[in-house]
Parts: sequence; structure tokens; C-alpha cells
Amino acid sequence: MSGLLDNRVVTQIGLLVHDIEKTSLAYADFFGIPVPGIVVTDAPELARTEYNGVPSPARAKLAFMDMGSLQLELIQPDENPSTWRAHLDEHGEGVHHIAFEVKGMKDKISLLESRGFPLQQKGEYSGGRYAYLDTLPQLKVIVELLEND
Repeated sequence: MSGLLDNRVVTQIGLLVHDIEKTSLAYADFFGIPVPGIVVTDAPELARTEYNGVPSPARAKLAFMDMGSLQLELIQPDENPSTWRAHLDEHGEGVHHIAFEVKGMKDKISLLESRGFPLQQKGEYSGGRYAYLDTLPQLKVIVELLEND
């Protein structure tokens, strides 16, 4: 397989929202599924979030809905500096990213940055790591890389 990610399967679509409880309920009702549980991202010392190269204590409430081969992620960010907060403030609610699973996160980030897609935010979660690349000017959406251990 060719391409910059060696993967063309969209794993997730991330949506930014102001009220995750209300939006989760609306999705559950629309699709006839159970209301998803809401989790909060890890504390800063575990998440080690960096936004535009600077450590950030940013956290968010998340809700995940598995829709067959695709996962919908609802994200309600706190007020700390993050790609989530900046995008929500600038563009309002709606699609933030599409995510792809990758192997070799550091190498993928370096490759994408060399192609004009700067790293916007990265962090850790239980069982893996994520990175958001600023692909908005070219692809009209942010790309998230997910690497699970």
C-alpha cells in the first residue's frame, strides 16, 4: 500500500461539541443505540499533552460510539489551550478530525511535517498515543494519527 500513512481506512471521525451530554443523547436517539458513557481525558501528568510544541494541561470530555467499522468521537474541551478549544472557538461545533491507525508514530509525524503538515497536538492515553497534524488547508479537515500498543 502506498500513501503517507500506509493506511487508507478511516478509523474515527471526531466532532467538537459544547454540550457532550445533550449531543450524546441526540446521537443515541437518532441511531437507536445506548447513550455512550462519557470519559475525561487523562490528567496532564499522564496525558503529557503538547499543543503547538508547548505542554498544556488541556483535558476534554469524550464519548465514543462504534458505528460498524467507524467510530464517532464526541469531544467537549475544557478552556485550556488545545487543538480542540482553538477549533471549537474558531469554527464552532462539528467535524474536527478523521483518524487513522498507524505504526511508527514518530516516523509518520516526521514524514508528514516534511510534507508541510505541521504537528499541532500530541499526547498519550491508556494503551497508546495520538497526534493531530494540521492538514486543514490542504485536506479541509485535521488528520489524527492513533498508535495503540
